[in-house]
Amino acid sequence: MFLVTPIARAIQDAGVFSWDLGLTLINFVTPSRKVDHVTPAGHPGEGGKWPEYIAPKEGDSRGSCPGLNALANHGILPRDGKNISFPELYSTVRATYNFAPSFCFFVPNFAARMLNKSYKKDKIDLADLDFHNGIEHDASLTRKDIHFIKDQGKPHLPFVRELLNSASGKDKEGNVLLTPADLSRYSSKRRAESRANNPEFSLDLFHKIVGSTNASIFLTIFGGRASDLESILIEERLPEGWESRIREPFGLTIASFQPTILKVAFGIDERKYAAEASSTAAAENEEPNAAV
Repeated sequence: MFLVTPIARAIQDAGVFSWDLGLTLINFVTPSRKVDHVTPAGHPGEGGKWPEYIAPKEGDSRGSCPGLNALANHGILPRDGKNISFPELYSTVRATYNFAPSFCFFVPNFAARMLNKSYKKDKIDLADLDFHNGIEHDASLTRKDIHFIKDQGKPHLPFVRELLNSASGKDKEGNVLLTPADLSRYSSKRRAESRANNPEFSLDLFHKIVGSTNASIFLTIFGGRASDLESILIEERLPEGWESRIREPFGLTIASFQPTILKVAFGIDERKYAAEASSTAAAENEEPNAAV
């Protein structure tokens, strides 16, 4: 077991956030990466040419994060999803999705703390990240709650389809886009449904923020484009020719991410769906008794 004192955590986090703010400011004054040149030279996916996609086989480790699963499915992370170091997560996520280095350091460090692991020395399997109410949480937009299905490695396709079908925006080229309002509405619905159906439902403020953060990745890294998200959320495959929609030279920082997260979070109001979710749950609970 690896323990970090609260003081050491606070000092480290303060350093990361200061670093992140600096990167945010540098992004403002530095030219953006050119289209088709977002993925670094020499990294898998350069020029939109991703390594071969192979769906996971029995015994492979996958978790609830489509983005990490896709890295394993393309062999950018180990294809079996096992024995992955935290620095390896840092480097592959940074290069593939163009998250800022501060972001890529902070999240694996949080995961290491959550699992009582050493960031520098220990390794994990992707499924290890689904420690319930660590990063994984109830009312996911793509997974059933862990109360109903312990293996979070596969998406629940009806949820994904409903999410994608809710897309109401379009860009200048006519591509269908998910908007912040779309994600707020679907998050509201999922939370109401989960609260009504899951007897062990829990979603504290921290995990509400995590949920809004995860949803906001669809809008930033993937630009909200439904056709790209269909591939990443259903097959957990990076589309041929795809690159991150974040073109800032130092990537998506924690600070620059906040306006999108807050827009999604402040638009969530599960009360609008509570009555429908409760009546549906009640009807489903009555069916076995009626049959008897």
